[in-house]
Amino acid sequence: MLSEPILTSRAEEGRHLPLLVWRAGAPLRAVSSGPLGGGIGVRRWVLNATVPMSYDREDPAAHLASLAAELALDGPGVGLLTGVDVTEVVARTDTGVRAWATVGLGTPVPAAAPTPAALTQRVGTVNIVVYVPARLADSALVNAVATATEAKTQAITELGLPGTGTPTDAVTVLCPVAGPEAAYGGPRSTWGAPLARAVHAAVLAGGARPVVPWSEQVRSAKSTRSAVVGAFNDR
Repeated sequence: MLSEPILTSRAEEGRHLPLLVWRAGAPLRAVSSGPLGGGIGVRRWVLNATVPMSYDREDPAAHLASLAAELALDGPGVGLLTGVDVTEVVARTDTGVRAWATVGLGTPVPAAAPTPAALTQRVGTVNIVVYVPARLADSALVNAVATATEAKTQAITELGLPGTGTPTDAVTVLCPVAGPEAAYGGPRSTWGAPLARAVHAAVLAGGARPVVPWSEQVRSAKSTRSAVVGAFNDR
């Protein structure tokens, strides 16, 4: 079973950045497109870390591994990054399937659109974490990623945005290592159908509200404090 995420934070360059941590009571099978722990394998935890929109490290996997070490996360896990404040995570459940999404849709793009000359800083990120309470075959895990992505895109379309996702989206699906094996993860399969509904609901809810990148929230808070201090000093 995958726990509800725990909200914590880390200190970087004098700032406190939020992180979400999911811990597994026992090792879980997982498929992920995350920069750390991507692919198919057994995982024990998931980490979703907020970073500034100016983030430009070329070693995200090593960075996430260091964050995991600081949190004493043992064994293999999955690490995700986002410019979204992860305290704004949205969770939805459907027929035992649990989905969590941090939704940043600053600049959704059609997947097959021509590459622009320069990407805007507000690309945003949609990170999706899903727990399915049944063992999925490797093929079903891969199919579940496609189903989650289709459900995300359906939500983005219903929000009236002209895109299928953002260039930095990531999906992680986890399930038990034991039990009867489900062969399918498509949107009409036993577990793919509730997965699609849960992901769709989470992304739709997260995308329907204004989401300000964490770094912009910090700048706004600093500007407000400076204005208050300035007004006080002018008295």
